Amino acid sequence: MKDVTGQGELFGIVLQRRHQFLLRANDVIRIGGKLGWVIRVNECAAVVLVNRRVREFKTRFDKPVRFQPPPVTFRISPNTETEVLNRKARKKRKQPNGKEKL
Repeated sequence: MKDVTGQGELFGIVLQRRHQFLLRANDVIRIGGKLGWVIRVNECAAVVLVNRRVREFKTRFDKPVRFQPPPVTFRISPNTETEVLNRKARKKRKQPNGKEKL
């Protein structure tokens, strides 16, 4: 078998994370003081759905009226560092060999 001296380059292979983006589908995030729901995430964008505020006003005859406008969707970077509110922190657990694992 031939001795290959360039094997040191293969040692530095970067392992891919299980989830390569910070945001995931169904995450609830806080954007501009409002709650947003991440609908989908791909390589170039994360689609977020945010509810608009309820509009209240009085008609000409002093009758109060309220209505909820449809939610707005917009795209942000999938690697946006925002506060994810619904994801639980993973606890460390002990391995049989005594080392801790996430």
